[in-house]
Amino acid sequence: MGTPAAADLLLVCGVPAPEDGEWLDGIEWSMPEPALRIVAGESGRIAGALDMARRDLIDRTVTWHRADVADEPGAHEHGDHEGHGEGHHHDTHHDSSPPEASDDQGDQGPNRHRMDHGHGDHAAHSGHEGHEHHQPADHGPHKDHMDHAGHDGHMGHMGHMGHEMHTMGQVAGLPMAERGDDRDELRLDQLHVPIGPALSDWPAGLILRLTLQGDVVQDVAVDHLRVPSVHRLPFWDEPWLRAAQGEKVTRDRAARRRCAAHLDSAGRLLAVVGWDDVAARCRRLRDEVLSGAPREGVDDDLRRTVRRVGRSRPLRWSIAGLGELSADRARAVGVTGPALAADGDAYNRLLMWMSEVERGLDGLDDARPLAPDDRTGPRGRLDGPRPPSQALLDVLPELLTGAEFACARIIVASLDPDLDELALASVSGAAHA
Repeated sequence: MGTPAAADLLLVCGVPAPEDGEWLDGIEWSMPEPALRIVAGESGRIAGALDMARRDLIDRTVTWHRADVADEPGAHEHGDHEGHGEGHHHDTHHDSSPPEASDDQGDQGPNRHRMDHGHGDHAAHSGHEGHEHHQPADHGPHKDHMDHAGHDGHMGHMGHMGHEMHTMGQVAGLPMAERGDDRDELRLDQLHVPIGPALSDWPAGLILRLTLQGDVVQDVAVDHLRVPSVHRLPFWDEPWLRAAQGEKVTRDRAARRRCAAHLDSAGRLLAVVGWDDVAARCRRLRDEVLSGAPREGVDDDLRRTVRRVGRSRPLRWSIAGLGELSADRARAVGVTGPALAADGDAYNRLLMWMSEVERGLDGLDDARPLAPDDRTGPRGRLDGPRPPSQALLDVLPELLTGAEFACARIIVASLDPDLDELALASVSGAAHA
């Protein structure tokens, strides 16, 4: 699903932290009614949670339709009141109503749900109708018409970009632009737009707060959700960090993790560019490599994919020149790994990933131990003063400033920072093992 405006179900895997509630609410409010949010706290409960969500959505769709009919002129003359409140056939409790919601608003129409299937309960967001900018009193159970109109216009586009917009003011819930000097010293409208933290083909947890004038990015502030300080190693860096701590790790395991990481990054960039078929192939190969498929089973397919990406002129034309990062500049800001070796733009970084994937085939099925002093993970050196992805985040503002808004996601995807790496400093012996 490309945007929340095209979705009707928000699935949260794992139990969210209390501070995650704000941005989860923002994503849910970007979804058109009827919409459902479910929390699957344990992996074994996901299938059951999805089945229950499907039944609930069907019930809510019927209820929503009946509520529409009930609001039509003359509908109440026929006594059609039974549609309101149906679909809540599960036990519910109101555990996340905002403070301003009042009891007399609960029967305005069907309410949004949050179903916590990780613990076997159903929680309803009965208080959401209390937000005036989402639920005007004269619209009954419907959302504001501006909300619906925005799915094909400005609000729909902004809805998938983030969960809040900080502007000088709002009219009917729509953000108003400010004025500011552009690079030509002209006074033009400025719009502050956050992107993230949850988008398809986007680094999970990353938030960019952009200042736009027209379609040009004038300023960038990099933010992210809190990285849990749990004592676990980042998935993509795990083989090298374990070897650095003295564990026996085979070269095959490290080679597979590196190839899979680059295929994952390439698939994300190709999906953003619109090469969905090749992106899907990269992800399939990523899964096969991680699952332990023998080299003979993936060799030909991998090489064909690498050649297809490298020979495509339309692909090169679409991303060449975006996010130019020279090797000298990368080295100066502490960037290591493929982004440093690429010595160029988004297209060069994509080719570097594919080249390393092809080169990594030689390490598959190699049972020799990984050298303990090999500290080069998929995104760079793991024994430096800061995690590799921190350097990628630090260089993002200068690469995005001056770029067109439509190119911002391509530049981010071409760097593909892994926010899990930001917890390296809190992992005992990981960063400087």
